[in-house]
Amino acid sequence: MSKTDDHRDISAVTQEQFLTVLSREEAMRRFYACLAMRPLGEETVSLGESLGRVTSQTLRSPIDVPPFDRALVDGFAVRAGDVTSASEQAPICLALNPESIACGTAPRLEVAASSATPIATGGPLPRGADAVCMVEHSDPGEADDVLIRRALAPGQNIGFAGADIARGETLLRRGCRIGSREIGMMAACGVASVAVYRRPRVAILSTGDELVQPGEPLRPAAIYDSNAPIVAAAVQENGGAPIVLGAIGDDEAALEAALRDALARCDGVILSGGTSKSAGDLTYRVVARLGEPGIIAHGVALKPGKPLCLAVVDGKPVVILPGFPTSAMFTFHDFVAPVIRAMSGLGARLDASVEATTPFPILSDLGRTEFVMVALTQREDGLKAFPLGKGSGAVSGFARADGFLRIDALADHLEAGARMQVTLFDPELRVPDLVIMGSHCIGLEIIIDALAEAGIAVRVVAIGSMGGLAAARRNECDIAPIHLMDEKTGVYNAPFLGPEQRLVRGWRRMQGLVFRAGDARFEGRAVEAAISAALADPTCLMVNRNQGSGTRIMIDRLIGAARPNGYWNQPSSHNAVAAAVAQQRADWGVAIEPVARAYGLSFLPIGEEHYDFVIPLSRCEVPAVRAFIEALGREDVRRELGGMGFTAGAPKESETPCA
Repeated sequence: MSKTDDHRDISAVTQEQFLTVLSREEAMRRFYACLAMRPLGEETVSLGESLGRVTSQTLRSPIDVPPFDRALVDGFAVRAGDVTSASEQAPICLALNPESIACGTAPRLEVAASSATPIATGGPLPRGADAVCMVEHSDPGEADDVLIRRALAPGQNIGFAGADIARGETLLRRGCRIGSREIGMMAACGVASVAVYRRPRVAILSTGDELVQPGEPLRPAAIYDSNAPIVAAAVQENGGAPIVLGAIGDDEAALEAALRDALARCDGVILSGGTSKSAGDLTYRVVARLGEPGIIAHGVALKPGKPLCLAVVDGKPVVILPGFPTSAMFTFHDFVAPVIRAMSGLGARLDASVEATTPFPILSDLGRTEFVMVALTQREDGLKAFPLGKGSGAVSGFARADGFLRIDALADHLEAGARMQVTLFDPELRVPDLVIMGSHCIGLEIIIDALAEAGIAVRVVAIGSMGGLAAARRNECDIAPIHLMDEKTGVYNAPFLGPEQRLVRGWRRMQGLVFRAGDARFEGRAVEAAISAALADPTCLMVNRNQGSGTRIMIDRLIGAARPNGYWNQPSSHNAVAAAVAQQRADWGVAIEPVARAYGLSFLPIGEEHYDFVIPLSRCEVPAVRAFIEALGREDVRRELGGMGFTAGAPKESETPCA
C-alpha cells in the first residue's frame, strides 16, 4: 500500500468517526475508560510553595496549639478564688509578684494566694493562676498592690494548651487543596514542608494560520488567540500546570513535531481548532497516528461543542477543543476538567447552596457588625449553619469553616431558626455526608480516614459527651460519641440512651493519673494512695477536666467532696491536661494512656472506659452512618486503633441494631 493510500485510509477512518456522533454520556464513558483517572504521583514541597497544591498524605499536628496555657487579654494572672467577691464597690486588693510576663517570657514565680502577676496577651500562664483579670477591670493599689474590680470564673480569659489544635489532631486530610487558611494552620504547627500530588503538566497548543498572539498587531483576516490563555487559566484552576506552547500554523509536519514533543514532555495535551471536516483542518488526522488507542470520539451531541475530539495516546489524554471560545470552554469544563482534577488529586467540582438556618440562638455584641464563622451540615429540613466558637485566636476555626454569616450591628443575637445568607470561603463547598457531635478521641480520626478513602465527607464538632447526647436527641447529628459511666450500675453509656437512640460499641481506652516521672506522691503507689497523698499536700496542684465530660465524672467520683488546688482549672481535652502536667503548671490530672505516652508522662491506670457511639433511630439507614459502622468493624481499622493504645473489637450484632 502506498503512502497515499495509507493516508486516505486514515482520513476515511477519522471521517467515519466524525460522522458517528456520540451522546455526551457515551463519549465520556469511552474517554474515561481509557484513562487511569487517578493522581500521577507525589512530591514534597515547602510550605511557601504549597498554595493550591493537593495533599497526598493525611497531615496531623506535631504539637499543641497553643503549646501552653496563655492569657487572652492584657491584665493580671490571678487565682479566681481570691476575687470571687470583687466588685466595683468593693475591689479586692492583691499583692503584685515581682515579675511581669510578656509573650515569649517563661514564668518564674508561682501565683500564690492573694497575689497577682502582670501578664500580656499571649503570655504563658504561671503556675497557680487559673484566670486572668483584664487590665480595664483593675486599678493601681498602694505600693506593689493591684485592685481587682471584677469577679472571675476559673479559666476566664485563658486559652488552654491544645484548645485550638491538639497534638495528633488532623490538620489536613489526603486530597485537601491547600489555601492560605491551610498554610496558616500548618505554620502555626511548625510544619515546614508537605507531601502533595504532582501537578499534571498539560501542554496547550492553538492551531490555525489566522491566529495572532495578544499584544501583536492584528493583520487582515486574523484573530487573536484567546483560547490558549483561557484554557491555561482553566487548567490551573483545576489543579494542573499549564505549559503554553503558542500557536501552530496549518502545517502538518510542524504540528506533528510539536505534538510529539508535547507528549514527550507533558502528561496531556489540549488543542483548540482543527476538529471540523474542512480540508484545512488537519489536527485530528495528526492525532490519529500519534499512538494507541488514538481517537476515542470525534463528534459529540452537544450544543455548543459538537466538533469535540477526544483521544488517548499511550495513556495520556489528547483533546481537541472546538475553535470557538464558548464551545471550547463548555467542553473543557464538561470533559477535560474532571480528567485534570483526577490526575492532580482533586475531587469533582460540586455546587453549593449559600442559604442556611441557624439551629440555635447566636449571641452578638450590640453595636458591632459581627462575622460568625460557620460549618454547614445538611439536615432533613435544609442546610444548618453551626457557629465555630474557637475564638479569634484560633487558626483552625478559620481554616475549617465553610463560610461566614453577618450579624448586623443593631442586633444582639440571631434567633434559632433564622434563615441566613452564608458567604462561602470556597465555592467548591461540599456539605458533609456525616455529622458527628460529642466527645472527641484521636482514635476517631482512624474511622474518618477510612470514610474519606470512600469519598464520604465527615464533619466533627467536639462538644463533649453530654453535649453529643443532647444533639442526638434534637436530631442535629448522625452520630454522638460518648464515654459516660452510670454511678449506680457502673455500666458505661447504655444507661444514658433514650428510647429513640441506639448504641454502637466503639473501643476501650485506659484512663489514669498522669504525673511527671519521679514524683514520690504518685510513683509506685496504688491509685487510692496516690490521690490521698495528692490531697494531703496543699502544694500539689491538679488539673481537672470540663464539666459534662466523662473524665470529669470519673474524677469527682475518685476525690469525693475534696476540692484540691487546681480543681477549677478545667480544660476540655486530654491533651491540655497532659500539657499542664508536662510543663509543670500542674502536678497531676486524669487522661488517657496514649496521650500520657505522647507527652512522656508517667501513668497510673485507673480503669478502662468505653468510648461508644449513640445513633438516633432516624439516622440508622443513612448510607454514611452504615459506612461508619462497617469501617468500625474492619480488621485494618481495629489493628490501627490497637497500635494507638486502644482496645477495639468488632461490634457485636446485638449491640448494633443499625448495622
